[in-house]
Amino acid sequence: MPSAPGRGIRSAQIGLLINTLLAIVKFVAGILGNAYALVADAVESAADIFSSLIVWGGLRIATRQADEDYPFGYGKAEPLAAVVVALLLMGAAGGIAVEAIREIRTPHHAPAPFTLVVLVAVILVKEILFRRVIRVGEEVASTAVKADAWHHRSDAITSAAAFIGISVALIGGPGWEAADDWAALAASGVIVVNAGLLLRPAIQDLMDRSPGGDLLDRISAAALATSDVQSIEKLMVRKAGFHYFVDLHVQAEPTLSLHEAHVLSGRVKTSIRRAVPEVGGVLIHMEPYEM
Repeated sequence: MPSAPGRGIRSAQIGLLINTLLAIVKFVAGILGNAYALVADAVESAADIFSSLIVWGGLRIATRQADEDYPFGYGKAEPLAAVVVALLLMGAAGGIAVEAIREIRTPHHAPAPFTLVVLVAVILVKEILFRRVIRVGEEVASTAVKADAWHHRSDAITSAAAFIGISVALIGGPGWEAADDWAALAASGVIVVNAGLLLRPAIQDLMDRSPGGDLLDRISAAALATSDVQSIEKLMVRKAGFHYFVDLHVQAEPTLSLHEAHVLSGRVKTSIRRAVPEVGGVLIHMEPYEM
């Protein structure tokens, strides 16, 4: 089975190929069918292409081994890629909104009916892609992969908005030509909200926010289950890429020799890494246990 980074890179590659094809199809259909919402959708897909490239590059860097310059590894490249993807989403949304307002103020022809068929196909493809990529992101605990997945969902949302807008324009007839432009404007707002939701966890990872919850409980339980450990305190965990780094104070009998304390710390590290495989490094501080 491919490694976690390998699965993330594979999902980014698939997204890159699909987004390239969809961007071309939507742009051509939007121009020929007088549907700006579809053109805006094509722009969003083009942003998806760059986001997939960024996620791909970020994951490749994150898998590099630690060295003298980066002793904790290159894992931060993964949430950094997610931040760039979220900012790209915001930029694309801003561009769509500006162009939609311009189109609303400019009279134009009603969109062509065939554009609805294109949009239905796009929505189905992007929703399937979203579900596939978000599942991979959850399984490998990758902020960047999940950001890429939500980029696909945002594309599906803009396509759905375009479908509604074009449908209204076609059903309403003369005077309703700008309905698809209003749909593009509404879709840009949805994209901004999604981008904000993606940006927050990525920044939290960059700022070493504690993962909290079940992970800390599993680490604590593994340490306390190690024989000769009397108590633990000051458990600190941070995430870097696909791994977590643990800083833990372990209390043991004060009569232990330095060698015995060293051996015990090694057993605690082994227990934690066996119980929580996603832990990449453990730093143990040995302290005397006092009632």
